[in-house]
Amino acid sequence: MRFLYLCGGMFSEIKSVHFVGIGGTAMAAAAVAMLEKGFTVTGSDSNVYEPMASFLASRKIAVMNGYAEKNLAHKPDLVVIGNAISRGNPEAEFALDHKLRFCSLPDLLREFFIRGKRCLVVSGTHGKTTTTSLLTWVFEHNGLNPSYLIGGIPNNLSQGARFTDSEWFIIEGDEYDTAFFDKRSKFIHYLPEVAIINNVEFDHADIFADLAAVQKTFSHFIRLVPRNGLLLGNGDDPNLAPLLNVNFCPVKRFGLGEENSIRATNMRLGPTASEFEIPSAKFHLNLAGEFNVRNALAVVAAAKHCGLSNKQIQSAFDTFTGIKRRMEVRGISGGVTVIDDFGHHPTAIRETLAALRLKYPNDKLWAIFEPRSNTTRRNVFQSELAAAFAVADGVIVAQVARLELLKPEERLNPDQLIADLKAAGKNAAYLSDADSIVTHAGMHVQPGDVVCVFSNGGFGDIHQKLLARFGRR
Repeated sequence: MRFLYLCGGMFSEIKSVHFVGIGGTAMAAAAVAMLEKGFTVTGSDSNVYEPMASFLASRKIAVMNGYAEKNLAHKPDLVVIGNAISRGNPEAEFALDHKLRFCSLPDLLREFFIRGKRCLVVSGTHGKTTTTSLLTWVFEHNGLNPSYLIGGIPNNLSQGARFTDSEWFIIEGDEYDTAFFDKRSKFIHYLPEVAIINNVEFDHADIFADLAAVQKTFSHFIRLVPRNGLLLGNGDDPNLAPLLNVNFCPVKRFGLGEENSIRATNMRLGPTASEFEIPSAKFHLNLAGEFNVRNALAVVAAAKHCGLSNKQIQSAFDTFTGIKRRMEVRGISGGVTVIDDFGHHPTAIRETLAALRLKYPNDKLWAIFEPRSNTTRRNVFQSELAAAFAVADGVIVAQVARLELLKPEERLNPDQLIADLKAAGKNAAYLSDADSIVTHAGMHVQPGDVVCVFSNGGFGDIHQKLLARFGRR
């Protein structure tokens, strides 16, 4: 017999579950895990793309194409409503009209998969996916078989989510809101025993008014760490510093500054790897850039707290091979290296380009940027975006996505961005779509150059189009 505790204070038997928006990586993984627990599972989505389409089909989960009231005619015991679903969706409206029991994905994760386990939550504006992937690999490599949920695909693990019977659950804790009916951050639901906060910056301008609002939600997250847990915070981050002065749980600061209890010393940054020391050990990491040293420090601190040795941690570091869409080389064609990166915040762009400059010190470095996120479509980072491309030799900016949906006074000004880039001596252009960018790049990018594409979306399959165009020369 299966039960779910909901906020209304009632325990109710659950036998059938329907996922609205089942095509997302986390939703699909949770749906399959519920099936494996013995529930009857159905789902719907407007489109289910690979690899999730094959993943769900292989488990024989019935997926309805498109959203419709008839998809809930069987009156499932529980409806899981995805974060992308809003009021007006016919299935959300049907669930409300008929008072069906519904919850968010974070609610489901907490009650069915996290509660009773030792949960490690990795949060922060930047570095969540890399840090969560590295921490998960440390546990997996050393035979601890953790459950995990990661907002990316680690090369070592081949999938972004897995649910096991082990005592460990490692999860990427996003500060974005939970669902249309729950505007709290997702990480509020995850019952952290160990909470990692990499950094705190203003982001998600569609739901946070300012930096203070972001800090507030992180302060709420911090309040959930139990007295027998551990809060690990980046001690070098001035935006995070005031949030770490708490006495209800243990706190450790990591970073490069002398005041940190977990401090990297004798740091050596190479083109493809990094080395650093802490008082008890030396570590080597097959990732470039200072920001990845901080990510690794958080992993070392969390893993040691959970009983792993320095030797076990380094063994995992030696075999970690990175994450898709994080400085991922998509190919070399016509002498041009094409790189894919998920970066869409000025800090992430700046740090990625700094690492690429370290890796390719003598090559001309191009950045192609799609302003697609709800923050970069706005003018809140107008000047910061121009500065983020400081080490790039050339910059191509794609048309700002869905600009017409924003008020004129809120919109990113692409003409000003290009003017600022040109004033800084950059070869800069603003072009409408992937095809026009590929044509432009084909005329200006030369053999031996490096092109990094920054986007948090598909971007019109631009990576393959670039490789094909460069290959024709």
